[in-house]
Amino acid sequence: MTKEKELDELLSRGVSEFIDPEGLFRKKLIENPNQIVIKFGVDPTRPDLHLGHAVVLRKLRKFQDLGCKVVFLIGDYTTMIGDPTGKSKVRPELAQEEIEKNMHTYLEQVGKILLTDEKVFTWIKNSDWFLDVADIAPGKGTTIEYEGKQIDPNSFVGKAVLYNETRMQYTHLKRPVVHSVSFSRVLATLRHITHARLIERDLFQDRLASGNELYMHEMMYPVLQGIDSTLLATIYGACDLEVGGSDQTFNMLMGRDVMRLNKQVPQAVLAFSILPGLDGKEKMSKSLDNYIGVTDIPTDMFGKVMSIPDAVLGSYFELCTYTPSDEVEEMLEKMKKGTLNPRDAKMRLAHEIVALYHGEGAAVSAENDFVTKFQKKEIPDDVETIEYTGVLAEILIEKEIIASKTEWRRLIEGGAVTNLTTGNKIEDPLAPAENAVYKIGKHRFIKIETK
Repeated sequence: MTKEKELDELLSRGVSEFIDPEGLFRKKLIENPNQIVIKFGVDPTRPDLHLGHAVVLRKLRKFQDLGCKVVFLIGDYTTMIGDPTGKSKVRPELAQEEIEKNMHTYLEQVGKILLTDEKVFTWIKNSDWFLDVADIAPGKGTTIEYEGKQIDPNSFVGKAVLYNETRMQYTHLKRPVVHSVSFSRVLATLRHITHARLIERDLFQDRLASGNELYMHEMMYPVLQGIDSTLLATIYGACDLEVGGSDQTFNMLMGRDVMRLNKQVPQAVLAFSILPGLDGKEKMSKSLDNYIGVTDIPTDMFGKVMSIPDAVLGSYFELCTYTPSDEVEEMLEKMKKGTLNPRDAKMRLAHEIVALYHGEGAAVSAENDFVTKFQKKEIPDDVETIEYTGVLAEILIEKEIIASKTEWRRLIEGGAVTNLTTGNKIEDPLAPAENAVYKIGKHRFIKIETK
């Protein structure tokens, strides 16, 4: 594969939108990749990373391999506001202690995917520039020495000294000057951003259309995210690219606007396709309990992948593995023609995902464990056998295995009906009965022999 084609795949695979109208990012990526700075911001609202986050991290690793530097921006300040992405209600505020705990868990987990060598990785909190001297609250027993004298840590001078000594720009990056954002700077930025520009965000429109309230601090979130980009460009000398999910495109484009206002080279934007959750409908999310954690043990990870609907196999291969795109297309075509059982494709997918996070040995063991537990031993010896040809639901109701069509729809929607012979979940309420063993819910089994 030529370098141009490699870059094409890097900037297109799993990507919803790549915005680089001037072509500056691509040009720099070809000519000076080791001078590129890439921003990836996360709000530590929950302690664990899942495969949805890993879609972005794995792409960033590819950029690191080319020599680019990733700035992992922890939005500990903006977490206290909360971006209403995908939310119909205001996100509840989190305590600073919980944010700090989640933040350190994130940092431990990104090392599973990203290189953490300082040449290609750094991290910083956006409270570093958004917190003011007045926000500093010295802990009990804190002492401050300034010019050889002990001073009151609650005095302005004491807080100023403590503020300076706790800025990551000073402590970690060894910068001689600490950059911060004053309220007047925020107002100066807002003078150039209209209400109409902010309200056009589809998520804000959805909130209003559904009759829910939209608060001003939420509308400020994209602006603050944009200011983050200007600060990173100031601190690191550049902010060439911001990456995130497609639901973050509006916010990332705001970063381009704010950087222009500050006479900086506007960042390019790389927005990723959203990974569906285990239900195949909603995006992967811990709050919806439809996620696969990057720290899940191999057997759990393997089993969860095997539970996804057949319809999202293509998305999972594209977003969660390094399987070549042409191979993915070939598998999907074979499944469409009926020459490849989706169960077999799913087995490969589960194996590849477990191998990525736990190694090949763990993937082999998890696969063997799955086969032993679910494909060989799950079917009871005394399972009832019925001869029947027709709609599956009708025979199950007739035999009183399910109570009604309403229960049947609920089971189908919950992904609780599985053809154990093929390993596929039943998604069509009017699915015909096949020559197979079915599991309904957790403890009901039936074997159908078609006439």
